[in-house]
Amino acid sequence: MENFQTVLRFFTNQKNTIGYSIMALLTVGGERIFSLFAFQCPCNPDQNFPYGMLFLLGPGLVLFVLGLFFSKKLWRLYTGCCLNPMKLCPRGNCFNCLKVFVNILISASVAPVMWLCVALLNGTFYECAVSGLDENLIVDMFCKNKTEDCRRELAHVPCGKSSLPSDKNQELLFMLRSQSQILGWCIIIISSITGLLMNCYTNCRSQVSYMQLTFWKRYIEKENEQFDNYVLDYASKLADRNLKSFFENREPEEFPFPNHMAWEEISSLYTFSKSEQYYSTLQRYVERDGRDYSPERRPVMMDVERAQTRAEREDTGFNMSTDKNTGLF
Repeated sequence: MENFQTVLRFFTNQKNTIGYSIMALLTVGGERIFSLFAFQCPCNPDQNFPYGMLFLLGPGLVLFVLGLFFSKKLWRLYTGCCLNPMKLCPRGNCFNCLKVFVNILISASVAPVMWLCVALLNGTFYECAVSGLDENLIVDMFCKNKTEDCRRELAHVPCGKSSLPSDKNQELLFMLRSQSQILGWCIIIISSITGLLMNCYTNCRSQVSYMQLTFWKRYIEKENEQFDNYVLDYASKLADRNLKSFFENREPEEFPFPNHMAWEEISSLYTFSKSEQYYSTLQRYVERDGRDYSPERRPVMMDVERAQTRAEREDTGFNMSTDKNTGLF
């Protein structure tokens, strides 16, 4: 039992690494499936480039959009900002908002960069795309000191259908693949160095020590985990209370529930301050003196709905008064 807890603790502490490893394996598997079953280079000078670039960049763009779609930080930052633009930059701290937004973009870019690197290292999509370019610079790079047949048949090289000799066809194919792999390794190296420099800069600018920063990260993870569990349990209890009241045809029982302002406060961006020993907006709210404990007595109506309702009432009143004046009512 003790050995099992040790193994479980290890996987819990390394869940980020394990998650990225699984993401990398899924990316490699997805790229191989695309290459073997979905991708068929048309070997046409007019179609090779758009077709190859679509397979090279398209899945990466989809992964980026999915990364943004499933980002809790993005929705926490964005939700309600149309009605309250100051929510994006609370207390005028636009730099912190920009930093959070950059972190969101970086997190969403991990999977697309993995896809791009794997696709370039394999070379299939790049070979098809570049072979369809009609730029003199590209053609001269591959067909330098070669016959005019090389220029005409370059688009057919990825399919092996060119009229060039087999050794010349393989030579061009190896040149395309090696160039693709060089670009892939360049992206991997640049991404690794950039990630290291950003981590160094973030740790260097940290206002707390390494041990406290570690505790802070663990606390945020646990708070989010416990919040999801508590919300599920509390929502179940509230649903059960409302259903009982409805089906038993009686007054609902008293049920404590945070008011609208409380939800707004704990949903705002957190800004660290040395003068406050808080690790999240939730902790800041529950430890703040003089907070409002009054529960919501009725559902919250958004400002847009209120404005629409008010406009409809005013419009109805105007029409009624007009009808009276004209004798039509």
